[in-house]
Amino acid sequence: MDATAAATPFSTLIRTASHEQHTEAETSTFMSDLLGGRLGVDAYTRYTEQLWFVYRALEEGAQALRNDPVAGPFIQPQLMRTTELERDLAHLRGTGWREGLAPLPATAAYAARVAECARTWPAGYIAHHYTRYLGDLSGGQIIRDKAEKTWGFTRKGDGVRFYVFEEISNPASFKRSYRELLDAVNADDLEKQRIVAECKQAFALNTAVFRELGEVFPLSA
Repeated sequence: MDATAAATPFSTLIRTASHEQHTEAETSTFMSDLLGGRLGVDAYTRYTEQLWFVYRALEEGAQALRNDPVAGPFIQPQLMRTTELERDLAHLRGTGWREGLAPLPATAAYAARVAECARTWPAGYIAHHYTRYLGDLSGGQIIRDKAEKTWGFTRKGDGVRFYVFEEISNPASFKRSYRELLDAVNADDLEKQRIVAECKQAFALNTAVFRELGEVFPLSA
């Protein structure tokens, strides 16, 4: 890490270093079609299913990391999404939503990587925590708004509860506090470089899920 990078807050470094991958994920064909209202609620449901697999890995892994000196400060109950995802899926698919549910290959790979980091590399887990939760608090709100308008979900109700952080009254303030945690992360410069690389990988894994969803729901449908 050069002198300029060393003087740059880590939260800024990780955001700017992953900007290209972040943009690629946001502008994927599937997400563009979903946000453009060109796909049906079945596509939104399938996307929500994939999120459940990823967040289950993310949050099952969190339990063992609560007291970890590196990842522990990031484990905050108000962020947890699995319960909300399950409530959304019950609304979208009915009470038997788990029956026959299977991840896409890209989703399985994504969830496996999250679980591996949680198990063996707490600093790497932070990369996945950052890309998911800060994305939910930011761009996720665009998805919620579009879903409510396109498919008639009750505002912040069943079907979009995943995007509603009821215990975070001031998202902007929370995100500032989160960035302060990143800036104070208990890692040396080499480890920070590895976290940045894992952050890029997290976006790539997410983009692969979008790519496979796009194959399931091509625009021509």
